[in-house]
Amino acid sequence: MTTAAHDAPITSHGLLNDRGRLLAGLAFILGLATILGAWGSQIFGGLVPCELCLEQRLAYYWGLPVLALVVILWNRLPNPARIVGLLIGAGIFTWGTYMAVYHTGVEMKLWQGPTACSGTGVSISFEDLNNINATRVVPCDAIQFELFGITLAGYNAIISAIIVVTLLVAAYLSRGAGASSR
Repeated sequence: MTTAAHDAPITSHGLLNDRGRLLAGLAFILGLATILGAWGSQIFGGLVPCELCLEQRLAYYWGLPVLALVVILWNRLPNPARIVGLLIGAGIFTWGTYMAVYHTGVEMKLWQGPTACSGTGVSISFEDLNNINATRVVPCDAIQFELFGITLAGYNAIISAIIVVTLLVAAYLSRGAGASSR
């Protein structure tokens, strides 16, 4: 005996919508694991983030709450709102990908980074010299960790790009889900 669920075609809107939600959830989990890894490398690994590292984290601080809301409210949101949420998340992580690629280029000395962390320097007073050991300034062009020839900024660029593609595919799969998924 078969049920209506077994008779539904594989390409039904409900199944596509579930794949969209699954992909959005996977993007969220990947992003959460990435930012937790960044914090772990700082807290437990002793790596000190530079200015560009901290800026790259902003994509996670802004994008993950957006993705969490979209995934949690998936069945309550109208389809256009779901798609807009996914596209906003993809836009935020596209910016994060850009920042990570930019930082990777700075590390590889392909272009100059921000003057605050790349060594062109600013004037310093004698009062500043009294507290010189109080704050550690990490140059953005110094590689603190590398694995298989890829720096942490390089891995962040790859992961952020994967998140962007995943969210775009989720939005594409959700585009025809309409009222059948609510």
